[in-house]
Amino acid sequence: MGTKNLTSVTEFILAGLTNQRKTQIVLFLVILLIYFLTFMGNLVTIILVRANSHLHTPMYYFLMHLSGLEICYVTCTLPQALAHLLSGNGAISFNHCMFQVYIFQSLAGTECFLLGAMAYDRYLAICHPLVYAISMGKWRQLQLTSVSWGAGFLLALINVACTLCFPFCGPNHLNHFFCELPMLLKLACGDIHILEVILFWTAALAILAPLFVILTSYGLILSSVLRMQSTSGRRKAFSTCASHLAVVTLYYGTTFFMYLIPRSRIAPDRDKNIAVLYAIITPLLNPIIYTLRNKDIHKAVIKMLERNVFE
Repeated sequence: MGTKNLTSVTEFILAGLTNQRKTQIVLFLVILLIYFLTFMGNLVTIILVRANSHLHTPMYYFLMHLSGLEICYVTCTLPQALAHLLSGNGAISFNHCMFQVYIFQSLAGTECFLLGAMAYDRYLAICHPLVYAISMGKWRQLQLTSVSWGAGFLLALINVACTLCFPFCGPNHLNHFFCELPMLLKLACGDIHILEVILFWTAALAILAPLFVILTSYGLILSSVLRMQSTSGRRKAFSTCASHLAVVTLYYGTTFFMYLIPRSRIAPDRDKNIAVLYAIITPLLNPIIYTLRNKDIHKAVIKMLERNVFE
């Protein structure tokens, strides 16, 4: 109860990606472009799914949620990072930092669960096509997305609430370009061993539980596809799963190293560099991966363009 009063830190200083002024300006322009492309790419995906009745299927329903999540994901971190790059000042208030930690953790956890739900959807579509429409009805879609969002925000609330039980009374410099919990814990006063254990298990639940669903789903999908007699059927099945597998590999590959692998003292910038991948690069690549070889999306784009031209 008294630890909150011991907190003397009122703001944190983010080291950012670099302290070289010329490099900061270049990074500002690059990240601004990435933010714009990410925002617009995911927004266009949402508009296409909403506007085209042929895309009103479970797969695209989940994709629409993922696109909305990615917009929130980059908006949570990049505008502030851009402001710091432009001004050269990485100061952020204590309350703002904690709020950013909560929102970022919530969205990261939600994405893990949502990717698990999407893998389950692909399993039902490929392995049980006759009952797919019934098994993945609108109510089931709503249930899966609600659980994904709810679980992500609940686990983040546990982490932030536990973190606030410890005072921050010492250094206030973060070697990062936004407030992230594993980096913030290094500045907490007192013995944080219990807090680290809590963070590990909540991260394990958010990362490993959906990963188990993903691996199980794709194991069953692979078994089912290998039993198919039709070569075109196999190709179609693998095509519908390829985009999701690519996104899963990108996202889980980076978050796993950030939250479940011990911190590195030899490479102090390792965590910051990994965060660039899943906080900046992955949200940009997701809409590209899902639309590049997706014929349904291509048809929806052509249909929308034709409608606008002839109107």
